[in-house]
Amino acid sequence: MSTYILGIESSCDDTSAAVLKDTVILSNVIANQDIHKTYGGVVPELASRAHQQNIIPVVEVALRKANIQKKQLNAIAFTRGPGLLGSLLVGTSFAKSFALGLNIPIIEVNHLKAHILAHFIEGKDPKKIPEFPFLCLTVSGGHTQIVKVNSPSDMHIIGNTIDDAAGEAFDKTAKIMGLPYPGGPHIDRLAKIGNPEAFHFPEPKIQGLNYSFSGLKTSFLYFVRDHLKENPDFIEDNKANLAASMQHAIIKTLLGKLKRAVRETGIREVAIAGGVSANSGLRNALTELAQKEHWTTHIPEFQFTTDNAAMIAVTGYFKYLNKDFASQNIAPLAKSLF
Repeated sequence: MSTYILGIESSCDDTSAAVLKDTVILSNVIANQDIHKTYGGVVPELASRAHQQNIIPVVEVALRKANIQKKQLNAIAFTRGPGLLGSLLVGTSFAKSFALGLNIPIIEVNHLKAHILAHFIEGKDPKKIPEFPFLCLTVSGGHTQIVKVNSPSDMHIIGNTIDDAAGEAFDKTAKIMGLPYPGGPHIDRLAKIGNPEAFHFPEPKIQGLNYSFSGLKTSFLYFVRDHLKENPDFIEDNKANLAASMQHAIIKTLLGKLKRAVRETGIREVAIAGGVSANSGLRNALTELAQKEHWTTHIPEFQFTTDNAAMIAVTGYFKYLNKDFASQNIAPLAKSLF
């Protein structure tokens, strides 16, 4: 008998609901919040208010697109954390009350683990899924990790950022250059026409498999500041080259540690996940490195790189199989443990 899971994602500024039949996606609806572009970043209070407005219609549309009745649902999976507490509260409260009314279990999901398990979502076209164990480079605006994945319920972080995340470095670079928020896609677009060797930014020297991007951000800031003193139009004259050079430095740092992780663990099954995994430069560089190193790689579909409820639902499905349910007393955690 098939299992129907409703997934709820509200960790930041996107309200999303999805329905999965086992691991097959039936719907994945996302309501974006464009208001944050005005402020150059996510405003937590505005985000939580928008979630309250969006959550019910988004769930209704997800159920309608999936062509199922709410009484067919077996469980509701929701993002417990990490994320913005006010936003998480909306999703958690809705999931608890909806499940209570339907008399079905709730399943709490770690947002970062869900990004990794997004690789197991089945769509219309067949695809190769990762084989356990595999390594996953999880890269987003708030996190940069290398995770050893032994099974859907057994994951261990073997490398982590000690300060800023790679996605934050992209956004900070864009802000310094006067590009709109979110900056990552704009940097990616400009980098395609720029010279990655035009400017050199030092690669952070951090021991082991951990990352650091604060120094790289500072280096870029000082570099631009000094050149603006000599040429007020420096950024405008060098936008594409600046974007390409900084993107090259970030990707080189990311893949350098990943290469080391493969060497130390002996695991040659490699995946990427998270918002930054949508970056074309990273996707191309990983593909080239994999061919050279003879890795088997898994790159997520673009629709599953950003925050979405389908990844929450598929994680919920695996936990449902293990009867790993949450109680109605559960509360969201802004900095939940992995």
